[in-house]
Amino acid sequence: MFEIGDVVIYSEHGLCKIDDICKKELFGETRLYYVLHPLGEQTLKISTPVDGKKKRIMRTMNREEAVELMDVFGKPGIDWVDDPKHRARAYQALVQSGDRQKIAEVAGALMDKKLNTDQKIYDQDRKILNHVQSILFRELSMALGISIDEVADQVEERILAATPQ
Repeated sequence: MFEIGDVVIYSEHGLCKIDDICKKELFGETRLYYVLHPLGEQTLKISTPVDGKKKRIMRTMNREEAVELMDVFGKPGIDWVDDPKHRARAYQALVQSGDRQKIAEVAGALMDKKLNTDQKIYDQDRKILNHVQSILFRELSMALGISIDEVADQVEERILAATPQ
């Protein structure tokens, strides 16, 4: 169980701070809830059951885990799916799994395509990439103690260095 003041990863909101843990009654059932807010959005309050199964709350990665995850960007990752609809479904499923390595592989594949082709990437690809970058890069930034821009630059360098010339 997390504690008040902990910073966690919560679903599609990314980094969130736990402001309170309290009992709430809903539909005649009393349960324990985390009350949290996304970092950088003090006005948005989210309540989620401590024992909730639908939305995942995960601890943030430490520096060692972040360094290991950065290495994913310099290696071959997931296969590119040619059909845009199948790719969007497959990549979205990987993102929703919560597996940071798979999420990084999705970001790497999309960034590689974006950096190394003359074609624009599809709108679904761009949306997935922007979402992944906003959450994953922010968490990497916090764990590594560098800015989000520095994370993005390092990731791009790794992807470009791994690209056959």
